[in-house]
Amino acid sequence: MPTKAKSTTEHGKSLLIVESPSKVKTISGYLGDAFEVESSMGHIRDLPQPSELPEELKKTPVGKFAVDLENNFEPYYVVNPDKKKKVTELKRKLKESDALYLATDGDREGEAIAWHLLQVLKPKVPVYRLTFPEITREAVERAFGELREIDSDLVDAQETRRVLDRLYGYEISPVLWRKVSRGLSAGRVQSVATRLVVERERARMAFRSANYWDLTGTFTTEKSESFTAKLTAVDGARVATGKDFGEDGALKPAAASKTVHLDEQTATALAAALAEASFTVRSVETKPYTRRPAAPFTTSTLQQEAARKLRFSSRSTMQVAQRLYENGYITYMRTDSVALSTQAINAARKQANELYGADYVPDKPRVYASKSKNAQEAHEAIRPAGDSFRTPSQVKSELSSDEFRLYELIWKRTVASQMADAKGQTASIKLGAVSSDSRDAEFSASGTVITFRGFLAAYEEGTDVVANEEKDAKGEKRLPQLAEGNPLSASDIAAAGHDTTPPARYTEASLVKVMDELGIGRPSTYAAVISTIQDRGYVNVRGGALVPSWTAFSVVRLLEEHFDKYVDYEFTAAMEEDLDRIARGEEKRADWLQGFYFGGGPRRGLKPIVDNLGDIDARAINSIEIADGINLRVGKFGPYLEQGGELDTETGEIKDPVRANVPADLAPDELTAEKAAELIEQGKQDGRELGTDPETGRTIVARDGRFGPYVTEVIPEMTEEEIQAYLDAQPTEYYKNGNPKPKKKPKKEKPRTASLFKSMDLATVTLEDALKLMSLPRVLGTDSEGTEITVQNGRFGPYLKKGSDSRSLNSEEEIFTITLEQALEIYSQPKQRGRGAAKPPLAEFGDDPVSEKKIVVKDGRFGPYITDGVTNITVPRSETLESLTRERAIELLAEKRAKGPAKRKTPAKKTAAKKTTAKKPAAKKTTSQK
Repeated sequence: MPTKAKSTTEHGKSLLIVESPSKVKTISGYLGDAFEVESSMGHIRDLPQPSELPEELKKTPVGKFAVDLENNFEPYYVVNPDKKKKVTELKRKLKESDALYLATDGDREGEAIAWHLLQVLKPKVPVYRLTFPEITREAVERAFGELREIDSDLVDAQETRRVLDRLYGYEISPVLWRKVSRGLSAGRVQSVATRLVVERERARMAFRSANYWDLTGTFTTEKSESFTAKLTAVDGARVATGKDFGEDGALKPAAASKTVHLDEQTATALAAALAEASFTVRSVETKPYTRRPAAPFTTSTLQQEAARKLRFSSRSTMQVAQRLYENGYITYMRTDSVALSTQAINAARKQANELYGADYVPDKPRVYASKSKNAQEAHEAIRPAGDSFRTPSQVKSELSSDEFRLYELIWKRTVASQMADAKGQTASIKLGAVSSDSRDAEFSASGTVITFRGFLAAYEEGTDVVANEEKDAKGEKRLPQLAEGNPLSASDIAAAGHDTTPPARYTEASLVKVMDELGIGRPSTYAAVISTIQDRGYVNVRGGALVPSWTAFSVVRLLEEHFDKYVDYEFTAAMEEDLDRIARGEEKRADWLQGFYFGGGPRRGLKPIVDNLGDIDARAINSIEIADGINLRVGKFGPYLEQGGELDTETGEIKDPVRANVPADLAPDELTAEKAAELIEQGKQDGRELGTDPETGRTIVARDGRFGPYVTEVIPEMTEEEIQAYLDAQPTEYYKNGNPKPKKKPKKEKPRTASLFKSMDLATVTLEDALKLMSLPRVLGTDSEGTEITVQNGRFGPYLKKGSDSRSLNSEEEIFTITLEQALEIYSQPKQRGRGAAKPPLAEFGDDPVSEKKIVVKDGRFGPYITDGVTNITVPRSETLESLTRERAIELLAEKRAKGPAKRKTPAKKTAAKKTTAKKPAAKKTTSQK
């Protein structure tokens, strides 16, 4: 292994630092004893929370953001508390080394990590920067032949991004806390991603379905060859299809004058009038068909295709890809480039030739160029590692199920990208007749015959679903040989009705695609962004679709009305272009941040906007009109509907409105005017007085809460006289210096509350029922040792409790009927796992091919799970029980076995820090420039 460092000490070893500990063993094996390979475990320094700053800095310009606003926005970095031990260890090993090699990743973030290491370690030995686009022997050897210094422009770009995100989040998030809810956050990319999801849901809410009809028929030639065709024109006007209708349910203006809209009556009458018509072929057009392979994977397209074909989330895709990269199976997985190196092109062409034959390899190599806005092409496309590729069958035994599936996908896409075009013929036929009521009807049919599969022999790209557009038929569709004027006999001409569908919700794959097309953020960060908007409660996943919460509607509305520039798609994409200019050395970091935060020239800064927000009507921000007189409000405890009431001009609140909770599982577009009215009617039962508790004299009411119906007591507010009497009765306490402490007002008493049993109804629950529910837990008595036994209702159902020993009951009704003797009998039996008698399985899938035991799906404490009696795996949230197949169940069990038992974490073990950005390196700079 060649090295550039000469031994300058008696030790004769060099220290090489990578980011991830997973790379250490592999790289150590390549380098041998001359190198000590260590991991930084990701970032070692970052901006601290302002509260963590030294006291002397808190009242300076550094104190607000941990960034010096008056000194070129210099960040104040600190070593992360969990990395102090690692830094000490690296310093110790550096003292024993004669050279330092910084081999962190080659993107902006990796360059910044290398710079931070340099700043903290302060080496007195030669320092070299190198990167590994893949963890293979060939790549490591090539990297030692391309040593360089740290690129200060690339570091500047990464520091700008970090400071920018701190300024953005710390200025805008507090506005969300005050006007929407505590715990929310705003982010440069996450806010725009949330807006995309909300805008799609708004379109679905505004959507009005349209109905249209068409005809299909079966047509037979004189040689008795049959095919189907669809009505496309009537009297020369094109028949309207789904794509001709707007979201308001009406024909789009451009289509209104050029199409004919068939309703059921017209279509049915036309079908009847064509029953005896004589059809002839009016035109036949044949064209050659050519289809080129898709480009190799970028970070974005890998996430999209893994979601479509493997049902991976963006986070899962990046995690699996990270493991494949670190273990030397693929090249670096954070890239915008579709280009392949000469070695990779030769490897792909060679493998295509060996596996499919020379005819499947074009004469010249294929060269791809990125179409993505703001593409950074510092790395290759994602491909199998090495100067020659290993086939999936060669690595299958070395990989887990998920790793193998992703590697196979990358391998297929890479090899296919260097294969020949698919070839064939496409025929388009128009045929027509005049109906018995003198209308001219024209039908069309088309078909493609693939004569040479080319790259399709290896791989075919998936597509996303698009609403109201005709879907391409899978596979080939052959049409008979026809010529203009040929007669045809028609049969089964039938009218069919269709309803337009609302715009499809984003999936992770389609959201990644649109963000990539708009140039928002970097594909390497998309997995983290999508996870963040879910963790913040802005977006929920339902059957793979991203559904925004009502909180997200409030957040997006506030940002659109008061920070419109910062959720504008073009502005956000332009920020990425600005960061690229800084990375290329074309703009100064401090100048750009000055304009972004303080403003200047054509730029309006963030600070002046925040300082001059004026009054924001929180009630208006958190309100959406659902129907006439019914508004949805986003409150502290979730969304609710409100109707009627009078506005209190002094407090700004509505007095005595009818309120109703919105079910947590109801998507925004499902809250129609009709549904809102239904919920309001239910809400009128909310707060229904049941009577007075004879023991306390307090009113008992039944209410519908966010998590279901419940009963509670109404505790009257204390009067001023009662509060004063309470304070007067309290003894006076004194500080150590003799000054009296102020007396505190009494804490508000917490009302007794109890959920209704499943068998109870909010509209019919009685006062007697409520008092019994609120009396829980019920004391049954004591056992022979004097330990009290109670019966109560819990989160997972009714149960007995004796000390720390709990036993489940079969039904809620037993809570009031079970006796002490029955409870003692239950405790005399051995404790069983689960709840009482075994429940029948939810589904059965036969025997597992590995364990040869029966595969069943059971209902567990945390949801349905698949088991063969040995291995258990929870059914993924993205899958429904109805869609689960035997093959998928076997696959999930195999994945769980491959992972092995969960490893218990110990204090001695450390996990690699997560890293989510991937950026483009720039020209070489000297380290003295930083």
